[in-house]
Amino acid sequence: MKAIISNYRMSRHISKQNHIILVISGSTTKEKAQTHLGKEVVWTSPAGKKIKGKIAATHGNKGALRAIFTKGLPGQCRGGTVDVN
Repeated sequence: MKAIISNYRMSRHISKQNHIILVISGSTTKEKAQTHLGKEVVWTSPAGKKIKGKIAATHGNKGALRAIFTKGLPGQCRGGTVDVN
C-alpha cells in the first residue's frame, strides 16, 4: 500500500525531521486511520537507500497518520510516496 508524505511534524519554532505526517487514500476518518497503527513504513531515496519507520499515531480528524522514522528524512521526500506494510 502507498501513502503520500504530507509534511514534517512541526511546532512553532522547530520541525522534527524524523516525525512525518502521512495521508493514505481511502482513510478519511480517524477511525479508519487507526487500523494502520503499528505498521512498518519504508521510504526509498532516489539513490535506492531505504529508511524504515513505524506508524505511531493518528494526526487530526481527517485520517492522517504520524510515522516515526529511525533517521530524519530529507526535504526532497515531501510530496513523495512511502510503502506501508
